[in-house]
Amino acid sequence: MVPDVSTGSDTRGLIVYLFGPGRRDEHADPHIVAAWDMAGAPDPSRDPAATYSRLARRLDHHVDLRTRELGGKKPPQHVWHCPVRTAPGDRYLTDAEWAEVARRIVHATGIAPEDDDKACRWIAVRHADDHIHIMATIVRADGRRPRTHRDGQRAQAECRKIEAEFGLRGLNSGDLTAPRTPTGAERAKAERQGQTVTARHWRREQAYAVAAAVRNEADYFTVLQSLGIKVKTRLGPETGDVIGYSLAAPGDTNAAGAPVWYGGSKLAPDLSINRLRERLSDQEVADRRHVADPADPWRYTTTAIHTARTVLDSGDDAAAQGYLAAFGDALYNIAGAATGPHRTELRAAAMAFNRARRSAIRADHQAATALRKAAKELAYASSEPGGLAVALLFATVHLARAAAKWHEQRGHEQQAAAAEEAFRHLQAGYQQAAAPVLADLARRAPRAATVSRFEQDVRAALADHADRILADPAWAALTTTLAHAETVGHNPRRLLAEVGAQRELDSAERPAEVLNWRITAQPNKRAQAARRRNTVSGTSSMSATPLPPTTPVAARPEERSRHR
Repeated sequence: MVPDVSTGSDTRGLIVYLFGPGRRDEHADPHIVAAWDMAGAPDPSRDPAATYSRLARRLDHHVDLRTRELGGKKPPQHVWHCPVRTAPGDRYLTDAEWAEVARRIVHATGIAPEDDDKACRWIAVRHADDHIHIMATIVRADGRRPRTHRDGQRAQAECRKIEAEFGLRGLNSGDLTAPRTPTGAERAKAERQGQTVTARHWRREQAYAVAAAVRNEADYFTVLQSLGIKVKTRLGPETGDVIGYSLAAPGDTNAAGAPVWYGGSKLAPDLSINRLRERLSDQEVADRRHVADPADPWRYTTTAIHTARTVLDSGDDAAAQGYLAAFGDALYNIAGAATGPHRTELRAAAMAFNRARRSAIRADHQAATALRKAAKELAYASSEPGGLAVALLFATVHLARAAAKWHEQRGHEQQAAAAEEAFRHLQAGYQQAAAPVLADLARRAPRAATVSRFEQDVRAALADHADRILADPAWAALTTTLAHAETVGHNPRRLLAEVGAQRELDSAERPAEVLNWRITAQPNKRAQAARRRNTVSGTSSMSATPLPPTTPVAARPEERSRHR
């Protein structure tokens, strides 16, 4: 059961909508199921003498009295509106049951506490099987405003109780950090235009993808505009600094033909200008004066994700929340850099994880600077480096599962569910990408004498896990990876001990596969030594600093055309 609280200032306008046919003639038999006083609430659908204006005057009675006291100035945002919808698959509720739902919600939110004879006036209108609309005018009979602090959260809490008592599907509780859900009008508009998502949702995905890729605020707005998105900034009257911004999607106009604007904070809480600045402070471009290994961004991101898992276990919630926000950005860039069929699953994971990237815990974004910077380099990567890219995906799978557990332990139900959904997409993407790579590694396994030597190394370095490692179907692939590591300067036995100590192996179902990707992510020692020699001797090669990406993961040109 989902409540959605909002406020407005047009009592009659909302009544006209609630009792009207709906924007798509979807309203069936609109009628009042509950009110502050059923005898005093004229129902335009049942009483021929009742009109919209008459009902509005009755609801506005206390508002009008207060307006006269204020010398003709009407109290602002005096209309309170809360649609309440059952979940798909829930049973049909009778009018009497919906009436009880309405009374409990206006009591829980402070609109009309039970036995309070000076409470606000309200009605509950039903015009569909699966939901009602509760509307109230929020001026009490004594002229005061009701105590509606955290009314949305209190409505959600009451809905959780109602679900249990009415035998309805239990939904996850929120903490007011979720983005706004699309309105009925937004969904209807998307359907009319043949779009699969609403304009608000599309803009939100573009904003997240661009913010993940760029290094500063100026680039954020520049890249959005390059994607055809209109940007309107709001300047402070004294300083002239940007204090807010709004976005308009290409072709998204109102009835008058004007662009439809959405402020950053209306798209998602962490897309407000202040929240963006916390993680988009100017970041220095990586030093590209010397020839670098193009695989470095993938390797650095993998290392930072392993660090994130450690931070989630550290007890520092602010740092952990910072890493989860950075991980959300990283997923967009990982998906954007991917080139195989698994890219679809990675994009779905990035979008799913958006709900898990924030909670009521204030994030320490500085703590996760390493992950954010490393992941941003992926937006500029020129190629996907085979096994190392799969090693990165393997790390994301485990971090997503750890994120779900972290949120669950703190009672963040919606975030935990979102992280689990992202985990499933990442797991599917990993399996698609890993299967051919592991098969190729196994096909290229070294000769028997080398394999026997590596088996001895495993028994010496990881004695407690040796039998499981050698029985793992990925053992053959691991031998190829060990052979390659040896050719680039690693001692296999020492390397196995090092990567085995990075994190426990007891819970790993396939320990050889785990070790394979940990070793894959290790740097090439001989290449590192060569780069150091080049740096000392001064033999360097200049390379241009790439511009911010113009096609982030959520805004490929071929897909943008669907939303015009």
